[in-house]
Amino acid sequence: MKDRRIGIAMSGGVDSTACALLLREHYDIQGFFMRLAQPNFDSQKARVESIAARLGIPLQVIDLRQAFEQHVLDYFSASYFGGLTPNPCVICNREIKFGLFLKTILDCGMTHMATGHYARLEKIGETYRLFKGIDPSKDQSYFLSRLSQDQLAKIVFPLGGQTKESTYQFVEERGLTDFRGLESQDVCFLGDTTVGSFLETRLTGPGEEGPILSTSGERLGTHHGLFRYTIGQRKGLGIASDAPLYVTELDVERNAVIVGGNDELFKQNIQVADFHWLAGAPPEQTKEYTVRIRYSHKGSAARLVLKNGGGEIIFSEPQRAITPGQFAVVYDQDELLGSGIILAGGEAGK
Repeated sequence: MKDRRIGIAMSGGVDSTACALLLREHYDIQGFFMRLAQPNFDSQKARVESIAARLGIPLQVIDLRQAFEQHVLDYFSASYFGGLTPNPCVICNREIKFGLFLKTILDCGMTHMATGHYARLEKIGETYRLFKGIDPSKDQSYFLSRLSQDQLAKIVFPLGGQTKESTYQFVEERGLTDFRGLESQDVCFLGDTTVGSFLETRLTGPGEEGPILSTSGERLGTHHGLFRYTIGQRKGLGIASDAPLYVTELDVERNAVIVGGNDELFKQNIQVADFHWLAGAPPEQTKEYTVRIRYSHKGSAARLVLKNGGGEIIFSEPQRAITPGQFAVVYDQDELLGSGIILAGGEAGK
């Protein structure tokens, strides 16, 4: 199978290192490393170079800072400033890692790109289908929910069929023992910076203060910019109350943070826009699926009502803290079918 030339997306972590070790016995491989907006780029680059040298494979650094700024950082900032809570990793995977980075790797003569994602790919007939990784605590399929068939056709996920612990053991058995405790960050460009502090650097004017209102309209305090808050937040509101209060809505038109009791966070259905189906066509609407409303959400049974590229997701049980801007990802058992962007929660449920 040496006719496959595989570019390894290297990060300096155990997963991409395991990919290289697994694949180098069977394929012609080369390492590639993305320069994005990592605050610790120099130290990370040095680590990746050291690992590539130990593995005996060539390494190429691909500078994608400008594209990352345009496709990810601008999206991230605009979403927060618009009262939404984005997921930059989903967009980065579609536009950067499996977009421009993959294209560059292919242009360098590779036939495929391998990453350390814990997800599984199968070609069934002429369609590439994506499944959860077998390790439920590390499954990363959610972040791949906006990929296309053309992208999936050029990807290899060597780790989807194993657990994280077995990955550590596999690498350590080959003499690489300095990976534990070095998990990569969820949002690579933040480093030690908070979301609020990062967004402050991207403000075009002062962060506009506004009211914190109860769901009945009573003013309870003052917020310091909508981008500092998210649905379900309890801490840091700066208001006094006899009962716990949570952010239930970010009202952009009134520039207001709306707060209410925990029961007001539960919704039975959600409005969703811009559905993307990995197989190219929507699934049946006559059956129930499992839908995750954020990466940390385990998923809940729901029905789909699709219309004009968007639609409604109706859960069997009310869900807590449905957050506009996040992705609702649809599964049929272990298979990821697609995703849509959450616009709003609908009918109250609990």
